[in-house]
Amino acid sequence: MEHIRSRRTLLACLAIMGVGFSVLFPILTPVGRQLGLNELQITSIIAVSSLTVFLVTPRWGRLSDRLGRKLIILIGLFGFSLGTFLFNIILELGLSEKLSGVNLFLALLLARIFHASIMSAAMPAATAYMADITDVGSRTKGMGAAGAANNLGSIVGPALSGLATISLLLPLWLVGLLAFLNGLFALRFLPPSPKRKEKYKKSLRLRYSDSRILPFMIAGVALFTGFAIVQQTMGFRFQDSLELTTAETSAVFGSALVLSAITALISQVFVVQRIKIEPISLLQIAMPILIIAFLLMAFSETRFPLTMAFGIMGFGMGLAAPGLMAGASLAVPAENQGAVAGLAASCGPLGFTIGPVIGGAIYQISPMATYLFAASIYLSLSLFLIRIKRSGIYTKNK
Repeated sequence: MEHIRSRRTLLACLAIMGVGFSVLFPILTPVGRQLGLNELQITSIIAVSSLTVFLVTPRWGRLSDRLGRKLIILIGLFGFSLGTFLFNIILELGLSEKLSGVNLFLALLLARIFHASIMSAAMPAATAYMADITDVGSRTKGMGAAGAANNLGSIVGPALSGLATISLLLPLWLVGLLAFLNGLFALRFLPPSPKRKEKYKKSLRLRYSDSRILPFMIAGVALFTGFAIVQQTMGFRFQDSLELTTAETSAVFGSALVLSAITALISQVFVVQRIKIEPISLLQIAMPILIIAFLLMAFSETRFPLTMAFGIMGFGMGLAAPGLMAGASLAVPAENQGAVAGLAASCGPLGFTIGPVIGGAIYQISPMATYLFAASIYLSLSLFLIRIKRSGIYTKNK
């Protein structure tokens, strides 16, 4: 009964996290252009904050092994709220022309670094918490449920971006408040992790090069690099192809992100939760789906196919992400769950460090080439996964 309560409360927190993480993407692209920033500068803001998350997430994961999951989750949630408010204040200064040019760009970078360094505590601790309350047989489904909850929030986040038609930054202010309320909710209702009682003070420090998890780390970085290239440039694609205003771009791009989150939720609820399948197989199934989505993005210039491509991409990512997290989690024993959750969770930020810079640079040369390049990453990853499965490395679960 305690585990059921813990699971439900954790999933509710993850859903609200999903709202906060997803609302920025459809807004930053058009707002950045209105502030006078170019494509590379806009994507660099995301890249630098993602690099910060990559560097500190493993540390937060290890701290959750020593200090407990709940404390680290709370630090991440309240830090998310504080960082969001700081970033919004700087955006307001830019829109009112009280801050501009290089000074504005640097201020936004520093605000996102601060934001990223604290809010990154939440996800690895939450992932490790889910590992604590699931056994080996239910681990993939547990990670799928966590992903589904996060994607449920990701449906609401882009929908909130539609409020930008009333006031450009209204969605971001609401998200800052929502993150604070989420922290209060977790403080009151989330029980301490049951594994905390065992006090894993002798938890060994994991490295990305650890042979048990290395294949999943490589796959994770490649997976999220391609995903980041697309997510950080498609706002430009919608605005340029459809000749949209700033507010219109937020609404149209936001609707595409909502569809992506819905299809990801569908794949996690109706495939991951209902079919018993090995983590590596989930990753393999996702690859051709994602390649098709990127090819559609490359050769389309109207709203319907571009939006449908996002839906296809969401379905593929909904399969791939639980496979990645479950595969890494199952590869190590219980005392290393916080550490491995931190490493696995940092694959996304590293991908979002590399992807936006590559995507922003290529997009300025050729939008079509941007998505063909992303498709080539997934083709290479598909071949890599075939090699991993044949080697049998993924079966070394503890």
